Amino acid sequence: MKELLFRRHRRLRQSASIRSMIRETHLHSEDLIYPIFVVEGTNVKKEVPSMPNVFHWSLDLVDQEVEEVVGLGIPAIIVFGVPDTKDDVGSSAFHDHGIVQKAVRQIKENHPDLTVIADTCLCQFTDHGHCGVIEEGKVLNDPTLDLLAKTAVSQAEAGADIIAPSNMMDGFVAAIRHGLDEAGYVDVPIMSYAVKFSSAFYGPFRDAAHSSPKFGDRKTYQMDPANRLEALREAESDMEEGADFLIVKPALSYLDVIREVKDFSGFPIVAYNVSGEYSMVKAASQNGWINEKEIVLEKLVSMKRAGADLILTYHAKDVVRWIKEDQ
Repeated sequence: MKELLFRRHRRLRQSASIRSMIRETHLHSEDLIYPIFVVEGTNVKKEVPSMPNVFHWSLDLVDQEVEEVVGLGIPAIIVFGVPDTKDDVGSSAFHDHGIVQKAVRQIKENHPDLTVIADTCLCQFTDHGHCGVIEEGKVLNDPTLDLLAKTAVSQAEAGADIIAPSNMMDGFVAAIRHGLDEAGYVDVPIMSYAVKFSSAFYGPFRDAAHSSPKFGDRKTYQMDPANRLEALREAESDMEEGADFLIVKPALSYLDVIREVKDFSGFPIVAYNVSGEYSMVKAASQNGWINEKEIVLEKLVSMKRAGADLILTYHAKDVVRWIKEDQ
């Protein structure tokens, strides 16, 4: 043994203190964005069946959720709206009295220091469930851009701090940036869903947002999960068009893409830890098959290690509590 030459890496793993001293990647409450689903009506706090501990909130009760988020020190939320009425162009997405606009206005009035992000899409507002204008069964790109710009402007007028367009139409960032600038919102940043794959991991979200397409699928505008280089092209387009943040969605199966987009762009990168990733952990935990805390912290650290600056996750409240427990 004396003649063997090898490195003793285990020296730096001998105690919890030493391991913490050399830890390369850290997860902080400031890294997290928490999603909130708002609905019309009163006295509504209804759990999403496929997403344990995630609720639909009516505006008269949503401050309970927001106050908890603020109290935990989570710096930002993203608001998803579920309307009462839908039509073929998703007009309630861009009305000043739309559910998202009302929620943003109320939340900012009560919590002015909380960063409120507005999800900017049409799918949950259209009666067909697609993210744009439909003609003869096809999603039309360019006519949809006008509606997305109107939606973004109405959300900025309501007080949204950040606009987060998620529709994946070509040119959507350029259209929204132009619309915001023309309306005087030059300082409102765009958190673009720059790299959004057509993924099976979205199932529970569509349950939460009531946004499943009534026909076909979204593969003509969301990306093929097999494509890595296309992700870089999509990110580059959004950078050129005026995006300020780039979202990669989903996160867990696309850590390689997160790393490449970060290295390629240098932009702030947001990993969206999506509903399917959340619900699988919850289901396994409820069955006693895994340690939920350890699994969640490990997977979120993997997203940070891959290059994400921020993580949009339904686990956010639990994560902050766990971080505080371990301090």
